[in-house]
Amino acid sequence: MPDLIEKSSTLYTAELGRFAKQLTAPNVGLYNQLRGISVVHGNLQDLSQKVRNFIEDNVDLCQPEKIHVCDGSDTENSHLLKLLQQQGTIVPLPKYENCWLARTNPADTARVESKTFICTDHRADTIPTTKEGVKGTLGNWLSPRDMEAAVKDRFTGCMKGRTMYVIPFSMGPVGSPLSKIGLQVTDSAYVVASMRIMTRMGKPVLDLLLDNRNFVKCLHSVGTPSNGVIQMSHWPCDPERTIILHRPATNDIISYGSGYGGNSLLGKKCFALRIGSTIAQQEGWLAEHMLILGVTNPAGKKRYIAAAFPSACGKTNLAMMTPSLPGYKVECVGDDIAWMRFDNHGQLRAINPENGFFGVAPGTSNSSNPNAMKTIFKDTIFTNVASTSDGGVYWEGLENEIDDSVKITDWLGKPWVKGETKTPAAHPNSRFCTPAVGCPIMDSQWEASEGVPISAILFGGRRPKGVPLVYEAKNWEHGVFIGAAMRSESTAAAEHKGKVIMHDPFAMRPFFGYNFGKYLEHWLSMEDKSSKLPKIFHVNWFRKGNDGKFLWPGFGENSRVLDWILRRIDNEDCAEDTPIGLIPTESALNLANLNEEVDFKELFSLPRDFWMEEVEAIEKYFKEQVGMDLPQTIEEQLKNLKNRVNTL
Repeated sequence: MPDLIEKSSTLYTAELGRFAKQLTAPNVGLYNQLRGISVVHGNLQDLSQKVRNFIEDNVDLCQPEKIHVCDGSDTENSHLLKLLQQQGTIVPLPKYENCWLARTNPADTARVESKTFICTDHRADTIPTTKEGVKGTLGNWLSPRDMEAAVKDRFTGCMKGRTMYVIPFSMGPVGSPLSKIGLQVTDSAYVVASMRIMTRMGKPVLDLLLDNRNFVKCLHSVGTPSNGVIQMSHWPCDPERTIILHRPATNDIISYGSGYGGNSLLGKKCFALRIGSTIAQQEGWLAEHMLILGVTNPAGKKRYIAAAFPSACGKTNLAMMTPSLPGYKVECVGDDIAWMRFDNHGQLRAINPENGFFGVAPGTSNSSNPNAMKTIFKDTIFTNVASTSDGGVYWEGLENEIDDSVKITDWLGKPWVKGETKTPAAHPNSRFCTPAVGCPIMDSQWEASEGVPISAILFGGRRPKGVPLVYEAKNWEHGVFIGAAMRSESTAAAEHKGKVIMHDPFAMRPFFGYNFGKYLEHWLSMEDKSSKLPKIFHVNWFRKGNDGKFLWPGFGENSRVLDWILRRIDNEDCAEDTPIGLIPTESALNLANLNEEVDFKELFSLPRDFWMEEVEAIEKYFKEQVGMDLPQTIEEQLKNLKNRVNTL
């Protein structure tokens, strides 16, 4: 008989970040026979040693009944979708081609920022040191000891009676030097089906791992409540004990208790941003919460732009824009994440590490985003939207696109009547998960191994007052300051209630993988890497007049702003300096044939009282939240802005 595997009794060492064992003579078949675990798909013996060790560690911890190693095939996906249908997790949407609707437990509908932690040896490595009595909002820290206890408490035996799915995935095109590999184990077939859409998942990635290369280790379980009672059998979760953990030192991501969105699709915010940003800092590049689009002007000159907006602030709409200006063409590279690094010629290049769109449904319509509407009705998983009696879906924003005879069932499964029911038909954070390849305006280079060249970076958010439609940073340092000082109305993607103006630096506030002060230093250091830095701009489509109505029509008309930005990239003399940055001269913004009358002066006015309050709010935020970790350069930029605003 082959040597038995020696199993260590050491539980979740601080060094490895998981329950670990030492294998002296691996024999995977015997190892799993001893535990009564059947491998129902795939062959563990075909995997690399590092992959087997990762699986075996988590088998010991979670104690699943079965193991399924995912290959990403159509056959596998069809099987999982049928299984999910049998479980009641999804229902088919016969109005469309291969589309499905999932309704979650109402307690599991959004990112849980308050339960999301970065684990480092020292708190200061994760978040800036705040004054006593001031709660830090730029991330949550957990000690290795507390992380060990949290994992032991939740994960021990959490997959009993369930299948452990093993998901090999690539963030970015498989084999690209800009891409990274992850391996996620989960007990949710819904997560597998969604990860197949959102990442490059399957056998090609396993083949890359055969050389025993490193990968980001992702452990996920929907969880089992401590009392053993699953409230909704179609959507198991443990909202009371949900926790999302990241350990940059070992590239570990551990998520428990939630089956929804970025809490469970660990390639998304957890890998692409939190762990991604720490890898980027170490390797000298940028992992950012940014869309990437290509824009071609009437002369045929094409540039690529990256833009950082908080969730639900129009990122997907901009990434898939239908320009209203004649002769302009916009193509999409990605709508949420950008990984950017300089090439050998000093050109900043970006890839979209994702393979799909996980977009907010409410507000998406043929008037706001026709290209999204052409994308999402094939091979898509909708979650927490309303359903219709003709086999389709509905959400706020589609009021004019549905026949009055069609009956609507809301996201909670209750009848909903347009114009009568007071509650929303779709959850405000309801989503569509759809393959990027289905978008009719995907850029021809969206999967280019070397990435696309970035000419401009935009920052922006929802600012109903005071902030002009667009302004340009005076230089790179000023641009980094603008990103650091970003503020926006809160969105439905997180737990926050009401429309309050929140500080959201770089649209990354919930996603920093390390100390924000060090993050700013990293951004400032880019100036030493190249003489071809992109120009930086700030945009605000959401300014309102005294009547409460938007001053700018937005959507396709935003191409008029892109037109000015492209001209500024070429250093055209079409801007005037102001205390906050460069804005278009009155005749520079192309407003020809605009259907709505726009009050240019109001749109670009800089009320002194507003900007004095803005500076005070930024100063207070930096002092309380960043403190001694704030780079001197950013402090000087703030001081300079304050002096300039005094001249308004």
